[in-house]
Amino acid sequence: MKLPATLLLMFPVFAFACETENWPQWRGPSRDCQLEAKTWPQDLTNDSLKQMFRVPLGDSYSGPVVAADRVFVTETVGKTEIVRALDRVTGGEIWKVQWPGAMTVPFFAAANGSWIRSTPAYADGRLFVASMEDVMVGLDAVDGREIWRKDFRKEFGTGNQSFGFACSPLVDAGHVYVQTAAGLVKLSGKTGATVWRSLTEDGGMMGGAFSSPIIAEITGVRQLVVQSRSRLSGVSLDNGQELWSVAVPAFRGMNILTPTVIGDRIFTSSYGGGSFMFQVSRTGEVYRVSELWKGKTEAYMSSPVVVDGNIYVHLRNQRVVCLDPDSGETLWTTRPFGKYWSMVANGSNVLALDERGDLLLLDLNSKDFVKVDTRHVSDGSTWAHLAVAGNQVFVRELNGLLTFEWTAPRSAAK
Repeated sequence: MKLPATLLLMFPVFAFACETENWPQWRGPSRDCQLEAKTWPQDLTNDSLKQMFRVPLGDSYSGPVVAADRVFVTETVGKTEIVRALDRVTGGEIWKVQWPGAMTVPFFAAANGSWIRSTPAYADGRLFVASMEDVMVGLDAVDGREIWRKDFRKEFGTGNQSFGFACSPLVDAGHVYVQTAAGLVKLSGKTGATVWRSLTEDGGMMGGAFSSPIIAEITGVRQLVVQSRSRLSGVSLDNGQELWSVAVPAFRGMNILTPTVIGDRIFTSSYGGGSFMFQVSRTGEVYRVSELWKGKTEAYMSSPVVVDGNIYVHLRNQRVVCLDPDSGETLWTTRPFGKYWSMVANGSNVLALDERGDLLLLDLNSKDFVKVDTRHVSDGSTWAHLAVAGNQVFVRELNGLLTFEWTAPRSAAK
């Protein structure tokens, strides 16, 4: 018997659907933009990838979140922040909530806008949304009812982050992890109560994290991997203890990438700092971090994907490179593209979206850059992260949501 989707939303989404049918958080189910879908578009023509609907929205950089029968989006309109649940098939509005929330970013970042940035997270029938100001709200995903609200500034005596709340929350085992309030905070997903606060630092001018945490098993220990504006750290899920840490240099603290874990190695790249591969080892309870290699390639805002063990990353100079994870050698480099890419990998096939509204279908390998097809899908800017769920592709324009469905699939990616 098939239960109604509204009832299913009361339970964890993974209990009733394959993870690839949903996109519940920043960078997908496992926060690494990896899918194991059974189908993939053979090209990007309208015959293969058909537009289903477009919903006009206020400005936002938050990526869409997809769970069960709905897609969740955020927007900033004037001095109000809005969250909507839309029907993922028709685009019809299911519910809408809003609250006062506005701040102005520094003048030198004004071109990037003062609208909401963080991508929400869905889990256990709840949606967790970060305001531009240092506030997080837990919502009932069925009807939008506010369950709890956390003002980090009041609790910890900190101020707004200079560029707004940029970190996207991570949900695991009923808890929410987020970089805010000049540190890393663990909350109860049910109540919003603080469990612990770790990695505290002086917020100050230009304060606030750009990166978002992940969870990985490193040296046999499941742990948080967290990148602040100055360091890369491993943190205990239970008590927030810093297990290991290493400095990552960056111009004005622009450590923006989500860390990439390959076994017990961690790759990252920073604006003005270069690219780094670190090895984490452990003897008993004592951790050691060593730098395996450092390269000159500099990423900026685009987090990489790993395909067949190789690292593919969009750089500050707008080129895309393939890096050998063992040596850091650049295996190939492309011509310049846009300023930003978000990517979703399915085997060697990758969908990429740049900030100019161009969608690319790639077949990535270590020998050559293979562009299968390109399609211009939006005349607006598309800085929000691409989402892929089942046979649907979600593109968040600055002022709208585009939803596509591929209709002529081929066999699963190799």
